[in-house]
Amino acid sequence: MAKNRNKKKNADKAPMDTTETTVTDLPQAMDTSESAARVSNSLTRKVKGIQMKSSKNVRKKKAIEKAIAKDEKHLEKATKLETKRMRVHSAKSLYD
Repeated sequence: MAKNRNKKKNADKAPMDTTETTVTDLPQAMDTSESAARVSNSLTRKVKGIQMKSSKNVRKKKAIEKAIAKDEKHLEKATKLETKRMRVHSAKSLYD
């Protein structure tokens, strides 16, 4: 008995009406509203067919942002060290 309680009962519902015809052969104007363009892909992103929970999604986004910021910081430090090394080398070669 317990196995049958979660099954959907579709016997009392009528099938979907498909008799309505639509005109798709005519050219239609393209929607240029900005509201559709602003929808982010990350909001509708699914992992392996299962939608992520909001708190997990927020944590994941924060972790990604933190990793990107850390990577940029390391790249900036590396370029600073390289420019310093070049300045020191040119100054040493100037006095030798």
